[in-house]
Amino acid sequence: MKSYFLFFILLFLFSMTLPAQDFVWKDCAVEIKASFRAVSVVNDYVAWVSGSNGWIGRTRDGGESWAFHQIKNFEKLDYRSLYAFDSLHCVVANAGSPAYIFITADGGKNWKTVYQNESKEAFIDGLDFWDEQKGVAYGDPVNGRMLVISSPDGGATWQELAENNRPQLKPGEASFAASGTGLRCYGKKEIIITTGGKISRLWKSKNSGETWTVSDLPILQNVETGGAFSAVFWKKNAVVVGGDFKNDTQTGKHVFCSQDNGKTWILPMRPTRGLRECVEVLWNDNVVAIGPQGCDLSNDGGFNWLALSDEKNFHVVRKARNGKLVVAAGNGKIALITQK
Repeated sequence: MKSYFLFFILLFLFSMTLPAQDFVWKDCAVEIKASFRAVSVVNDYVAWVSGSNGWIGRTRDGGESWAFHQIKNFEKLDYRSLYAFDSLHCVVANAGSPAYIFITADGGKNWKTVYQNESKEAFIDGLDFWDEQKGVAYGDPVNGRMLVISSPDGGATWQELAENNRPQLKPGEASFAASGTGLRCYGKKEIIITTGGKISRLWKSKNSGETWTVSDLPILQNVETGGAFSAVFWKKNAVVVGGDFKNDTQTGKHVFCSQDNGKTWILPMRPTRGLRECVEVLWNDNVVAIGPQGCDLSNDGGFNWLALSDEKNFHVVRKARNGKLVVAAGNGKIALITQK
């Protein structure tokens, strides 16, 4: 009996090592000094990154080489939200006030200002698109309501949602522009937004932001520097990650998973190692989460996590919408995650 018990224990421990063994971390050569916070991966060849000091980068060979540009006269902005349609067309937004959105149609050589908000409260936290035309961006509250703006034409023009249609946030509730993934667009009209700070909740809209439902998250609360940073949904599964960026090694209520589309949340058996600012589904139930203290992988939908990399100061990781290229980025760093 003891031998059978020992066998199953060893089998369980062996299975727990599979995620990290199945994937490889590869650093890219980058000379640009910037804190990269946004990544958009189009396919196995094309990806874009953006971050501080006005830098926006692009690869067309699967991450082997990167070319960087700055938007003229806006070189000091911190670009934390990014969506690329292909190797030529890309939309980028800065974090901070005034809030801007820019678009390029020539691979980043020239940019056009398509949105500007001079409010002192304006602060864009993320943007995403459902398709080649329809997209949405969101930000911290303005007059108590979440900033939500939409585009019907591939980012060429943007309109703010009517104030009554925007989520009414509680005092201390906002969002983190740590990786641009606090906002996700699903299907044709669904929006899912995670908020953080003293209040951390999950906002959902099934009609492009006309109406919203909201639910509480069990993640770390009541700390201005903590809460939910990123969430991802697939099939009926979901994972939400976060923590406290002033105490990024703290573990506990910083990562949760769900098997019922976020109706109920479960603490993992083996959590990530501290604050995670971004979570992304790779394929099947393989999930990756990244933050300043390293990168973790799960092969069971977020119930158990193992270390992939101890590389410090990474903030965002994204998978190709069409393909398997996975790009991670952080403080002057870009890396690829590949399957063996």
